[in-house]
Amino acid sequence: MAKNKDQDKDDLQQNASADAPQQETTAEEGQEQTADDSQQESLTTLEKMKRQASEGDEAPTASLRFKDILGGDYLWALVRNQIWLIMLVVLITTAYIAVRYQCQQDAIDISQLEKSLVDAKFQALSSSSNLTRMCRQSNVVEMLKDNGDSLLHISQQPPYIIEVPEN
Repeated sequence: MAKNKDQDKDDLQQNASADAPQQETTAEEGQEQTADDSQQESLTTLEKMKRQASEGDEAPTASLRFKDILGGDYLWALVRNQIWLIMLVVLITTAYIAVRYQCQQDAIDISQLEKSLVDAKFQALSSSSNLTRMCRQSNVVEMLKDNGDSLLHISQQPPYIIEVPEN
C-alpha cells in the first residue's frame, strides 16, 4: 500500500508539472501531510532549531560571479555577519575623533590664555615702572613746580631723629 501511494504521488507530480501549472490537493496527499506533521512533532526541539537555522541562512555561493559582486549580494552577506563589529568600530572611531577635536580646542584655548597672561604681566611691569618713576623725589618736586603749588616745598633742614627711652 505504501509503494502504491509513493508511485501515485510521483505520477501525480509528473503529470501536474507537465500538463498544468496548478495542482489540486488530493485526499492521499492530505494524509501524507498529516503523516509529515506527526513526524515533525516527534522531532526534538534541537533538531527543529537546526532545521530552521539551516533553512533560513543563505550561505554565500562558492563560485564568485561578477554579477553577484556588482549586485551587492556578496558584500551584503559579509556585512550581515559582521554588523556588530562594524557598529563597534564606527562608534570607537566617532569617539576618537570627538575626543581629539575637543583636545585641539582645549590646546588652542590654553595657548590664547598664555598669551593674554604674558601681555598682562608686561602691562603690570610697565605700570609698576611708571609708578616708581613718578614717585621719585625729583619728579615730585618737578611736578609741584609745574603746577605752581607754593604750599609744599623741600625742607632745608635735615630730618630730626627722636629717641624714645625704654622703661
